[in-house]
Amino acid sequence: MPLLLFDGIDEPGLNTLPVYERRGGYQPLRKALAMTPEEVLADITDSGLRGRGGAGFRMAQKASFLPHGDMDRYLVCNADESEPGAFKDRELMQKNPHALIEGIAIASWAAGINRAFIYIRGEYQQQADILEAAIAEAEAAAYLGERILGSDHSLKLVLHRGAGAYICGEETGLLDSLEGKRGNPRLKPPFPAIEGLYHGPTLINNVETLYTVPYIIRMGGKEYAQLGTGSSTGTKIASISGDIQRPGNYEIEFGIPAREIIYGLGGGPPEGREVKFWFPGGSSSPVLTKDDLDIPYDYDSLAKAGSMLGTASIIVVDDSHTVLEVALKLAKFYAHESCGKCVPCREGTNWTVKMLRRIQSGEATPMDLDIMASVQEQIIGNCLCVLGDAMAMPIGSMVEKFRAELEAEIEAAREREGAGPLEEAIPVGVADEYAGPYPVHF
Repeated sequence: MPLLLFDGIDEPGLNTLPVYERRGGYQPLRKALAMTPEEVLADITDSGLRGRGGAGFRMAQKASFLPHGDMDRYLVCNADESEPGAFKDRELMQKNPHALIEGIAIASWAAGINRAFIYIRGEYQQQADILEAAIAEAEAAAYLGERILGSDHSLKLVLHRGAGAYICGEETGLLDSLEGKRGNPRLKPPFPAIEGLYHGPTLINNVETLYTVPYIIRMGGKEYAQLGTGSSTGTKIASISGDIQRPGNYEIEFGIPAREIIYGLGGGPPEGREVKFWFPGGSSSPVLTKDDLDIPYDYDSLAKAGSMLGTASIIVVDDSHTVLEVALKLAKFYAHESCGKCVPCREGTNWTVKMLRRIQSGEATPMDLDIMASVQEQIIGNCLCVLGDAMAMPIGSMVEKFRAELEAEIEAAREREGAGPLEEAIPVGVADEYAGPYPVHF
């Protein structure tokens, strides 16, 4: 498959305007400005482009939700790439920033927007500096600013640096932070498309989503839709990390078997090891096992398998690790990053960490696994944003798929700590009588 997003990505100087223009850069913008906004939006609709930031919502449909009328509208590029396992946007911004700027300019023309922001992760200092230089180049060349290239379209683009909070990757938490407030998720509805930044209609898209737009305009939406499969059209940058021989970013076409990504592109786990389980879409996706490696890598197939494609950040865990080790590390991350605004997330993430630590310390019994699974169910769908779900879904899947290993871990830890045999720890009938969502001993 010919590369699209990664075509020439390693060419020296691609981050500068002369090299980008020599490779055909900003020609799609000229083509888009010769079209009406409705025609541009129709092209994006025909492409079937889905959001590349995790949710997979169709970009054109999201843009169509913006109300019409004489009002300020905003476009916000979510470059707060903080999902464990995700590092695709970093490479795109660092090596080819003008493609992102061009995508923002085209998308803003299609949606009738003249003010745009890039909210970039605070730790991405090098990428932010590169983007600022590229924005200055684009302004000087009339690709940004008033009456772009002599057209009726004007766009002011501002780069805003975050401060290292995972919660600001959530779109409404990002908006609060962009407004100078503490980054807390907002209650929805209203959704950002209706009332977002500064109470105005706001289109929020991920870096890779906007980066893809010029390629769609260049080749045409219908031709782009020929790539991929079903409702998963086009190509995707997959980030492979963990226990893998060739970690990195790879551009794939949707529908390729997961085995071909992990073993073909990534080289598989280290020699002498085998895949134990893997996260298909970053740390927030339910885990799949080595038996699921032949699943086609697309939105629908992964959802049918009980997981999700998410950010396409594949984390491979080999058989040198215990499930408890990975689950505790993951739960501690989400407990630390929770903003604490809503109870299910604030309390549920911390209770999960405590229950996993009980297994480590030899205090747990198999009943703790039932309680822990129940806690995850109490979290999912009951939070203001998906941070709580992002922990509960993978933890719940680990308990379900690796219960026997966790029970063995409980027994081994009790024996190691001298806690006594399990049959003495659980009086007959206690497990059946207990009905609460949380253990009483905390």
